[in-house]
Amino acid sequence: MPTPRLDDRIAAATTAAAHRLSTAARTATPCRPVRDLIGSDDVAAAYAVQAQATAERLAAGATIVGRKIGLTSPAVQQQLGVDQPDFGVLFDDMHIREDTPIPASRLLQPKAEAEVAFVLAHDLADGPLDDAQVRAAVDYAVAALEIVDSRIADWDITFGDTVADNGSSGLFVLGAQRRTLDEFEPVSTRMTMSIDGVEVSTGTGAACLGDPLLALAWLARTAREFGEPLRAGQVILSGALGPMAAITAPATVTADISGLGSVTAVFIEE
Repeated sequence: MPTPRLDDRIAAATTAAAHRLSTAARTATPCRPVRDLIGSDDVAAAYAVQAQATAERLAAGATIVGRKIGLTSPAVQQQLGVDQPDFGVLFDDMHIREDTPIPASRLLQPKAEAEVAFVLAHDLADGPLDDAQVRAAVDYAVAALEIVDSRIADWDITFGDTVADNGSSGLFVLGAQRRTLDEFEPVSTRMTMSIDGVEVSTGTGAACLGDPLLALAWLARTAREFGEPLRAGQVILSGALGPMAAITAPATVTADISGLGSVTAVFIEE
């Protein structure tokens, strides 16, 4: 039997990794990491797995509504041995209204992060994609809770694992108050997050790659490099403002983000 070509091996590995992760999601059973298939730090292979999973979601009828940025904290980057953030895709069924309880069965190993979300008024596809262009493209900012999740057992992840697993994405909730960037300066914001009234996380805008708008600019350039530029109307979760916290239902998670008000997610047992 002839030895498979390297490209064939990579394709087989990415397909196997995507299948492992999709099976974990479908069966609600966390799986072992996929780094045995694609490596811990092979950026191209990890995003190839993510792209394959995205194509499968789209073929099944899902719609892309935005992107999420992860690994924006220097401490987390150091923990995973990486020097860059990552991104994942937001689908329409991931958006949960504040007044909609979240059944525990929707998630495997949920953790909450408080973030600034941006909604775009303009595409970020052409031009220099510098800080001025990116800022001008924002329609408004809003407080957000990202409910991160991992299909990989015990959150035993490296950079390659989390990228392949769509940036360890789960669900997201947006607050009610919308502020333009004339009314709100993301880098200056302060955040407090609580679970059932107990403070579990604090942080600032500067904790997110130095400024949530810098995170957005990074994503705009990176998304264009991948051939999928950011588009008007999309929601961008710009990255955690402080440490994430594990959730055990029943629980009420609330984040207060100065200048943007609060956002709440309610988790229920079934």
